Amino acid sequence: MSLSRFKTAAVAGLVTLGLATQAVAADPAKIGFVYIGPTGDHGWTYAHDQGRKAVEATFGDKVKTTFVENVPETADAERVFRDLAQQGYKMIFATSFGYMNQQVKVAKAFPNTKFMHATGYKTAPNLGVYDVRTYEGAYMLGVVAGKMSKSGKLGVVASIPIPEVIRNINAFTLGARSVNPKATTRAIWVNSWFDPGKEREAALTLIAQGSDVLMQNTDSPAVVQAAQEKGVLAFGWDSDMSKFGGKAHLAASVLHWGVIYNKLVGEALDGTWKTGDIWWGVKEGAVNIESFGPAVPADVKKLAEERRDAIKAGKLHPFTGPLKAQDGKEVLAAAKTMGDPELRKMNFYVEGVEGAIPK
Repeated sequence: MSLSRFKTAAVAGLVTLGLATQAVAADPAKIGFVYIGPTGDHGWTYAHDQGRKAVEATFGDKVKTTFVENVPETADAERVFRDLAQQGYKMIFATSFGYMNQQVKVAKAFPNTKFMHATGYKTAPNLGVYDVRTYEGAYMLGVVAGKMSKSGKLGVVASIPIPEVIRNINAFTLGARSVNPKATTRAIWVNSWFDPGKEREAALTLIAQGSDVLMQNTDSPAVVQAAQEKGVLAFGWDSDMSKFGGKAHLAASVLHWGVIYNKLVGEALDGTWKTGDIWWGVKEGAVNIESFGPAVPADVKKLAEERRDAIKAGKLHPFTGPLKAQDGKEVLAAAKTMGDPELRKMNFYVEGVEGAIPK
């Protein structure tokens, strides 16, 4: 029997056994995630890792994910991105603002790899950006804070003075002043995304200065823990932090990165992915106010949920005029809504925020 006839007969035998119809399974798409903090921070990185797990749950054996945690926003980030690309990871998510320039550089060197940068603004043919409208969550928390504060003095433990964080402080203040026009906010900056010791120290300082409701734009539950210890109120940020201070925890602004990650990974798998800019919020299910604590009266919870529903329906935007800056100067006329370009470069405090933005 010739070799060709032998192969034909062999295939026929396999067909008889029902094996030849089984296609060889394609290798899973390798998806990488790079995190600024530990997955156990119960904040920003934890929320992103929940999104990674959502990808695994959605796409199953079509994907293989990995993550690298505690990567500083330095040249070391470039090494991590390059290493993942060299290992064959075809889509790499960078989850912190300070990774931007490093990822831009590596994206040029690996044109066949898809890169996505959270909270950034630089794009390329194989580099897109994505974000969650965290200011919508901050606004909703502010509404609750304005109702629950007895002193009218609110505090924010802030991380790094970039537009994203300034925007959240302002939205929190606007939400509070929408129900208590005399409410004021003071921020203490810790110059770190994740430093529980500094976060706790900042929280205790704000409490000593009279703040009785605290919000944070940092990643650990230290603020909620400090509030519980001192008998004041606080919010979870990025995730439910109620288990760290059930009496203090009023509610949480919870981020659902999975809705974005599933969209982007799905597009990568079906070949429709294109570089671009995604900024999703309440409307798309990327952020929500959740996990209301027992201290929140039913009417306050209802009000916060009504504001959420109005945002979702497009009937409410936190940055709608008339809007004044800290010095009283009007920055947005009545009935006007601030556009995304202005929101993304926000570098001023609104009326009601005390203190100065660090230079």
